[in-house]
Amino acid sequence: MKFKKVALASLIAVCATSNALAADKKVLLKTPIAFGSHLPALGTPIQWFSEKISQTSGGTIKMKIYEPGKLVNPPEILDAVSTGKVNSGYAISGYWQGKLPASAIFSAIPFGPEAPEFMAWLFFGNGLKLYQEMYDEGGFNVKVMPCAIISPETSGWFRKPIDKPEDLKGLNMRFYGLGASVMEKLGVGTVQLPGGEIFGALEKGAIDASEFSQPAIDERLGFHKVAKYNYFPGWHQQSTVFELLINKDTWNEMSPVQQSAVETTCMATMTYSIAEGEALQFAAMEKAKQNGVEIRYWNEEMLSLFKNTWMEVVEEKKAEDPFFNKVWEDLSTFRAGYALWASNGFLPRETKAQ
Repeated sequence: MKFKKVALASLIAVCATSNALAADKKVLLKTPIAFGSHLPALGTPIQWFSEKISQTSGGTIKMKIYEPGKLVNPPEILDAVSTGKVNSGYAISGYWQGKLPASAIFSAIPFGPEAPEFMAWLFFGNGLKLYQEMYDEGGFNVKVMPCAIISPETSGWFRKPIDKPEDLKGLNMRFYGLGASVMEKLGVGTVQLPGGEIFGALEKGAIDASEFSQPAIDERLGFHKVAKYNYFPGWHQQSTVFELLINKDTWNEMSPVQQSAVETTCMATMTYSIAEGEALQFAAMEKAKQNGVEIRYWNEEMLSLFKNTWMEVVEEKKAEDPFFNKVWEDLSTFRAGYALWASNGFLPRETKAQ
């Protein structure tokens, strides 16, 4: 008798869920993306999300992806989603730092947290709350969700060795986000170019150097053909978060079940993206060496220079923007606590097994 009651209760629950899904209004998310869906760990995660969301929502949510520039240019995605020109978009928040100075913190932070620590702050600290608050206070009609994350990038492709601070002065370099402010203070002229334009700019000499992403992604773009010195570690981007933006009107019209499906699938996509990225890099680095690329690790003088200059940039940005200061102080408090765990829980780099 007890088994029959449990079975009946389970059947009722399944039927209730099925009825709720059947009653949900169908949603088509028209989603311009900032990175080509062919780029591993950069564009592939949103492609994966688009395939899974139909399943996790019981077929009530579908996503149509528009490649970069096909519907909306990447720098215009936030405005397009906010105004309802499109109802969703996939990008990186640092693109909006001209409008929202703190936005770059939610994408990549020089000498910042690696992926596990970044996610810990977002999901179990105040990160997500502050992330949404930034858009709300800025007057943007969007719901934001972290929807992919990758581990360190390379910190640049150069035509010549960079051994001392003087070697940077006068260079023209493609550089992203907060790291660009560091390079500018060191005498580098920086420009923000989309991935598809970097190779041509390097080849024609319009820029002398470039950073973009991880080795497997940079390989696809052919940087090794025009620059033979690839520097590590990616001090400017130890991890990078990508965001799914949904117009708030669209979001509020979704049922709780649909909203949960989107949020859960984004969290799953973060797992997918970090795993894919970690799996691909060593083979790409080996191939780069075979193609004549010299893989270099920044010397201590240069790393100290980058870090000290970064702290100068932080103080300037805190003074310029109260919300940047608010987010930075919260993140710093979280990291100070996390340091007790990080300094004791992990092996130092030089003692890790090969």
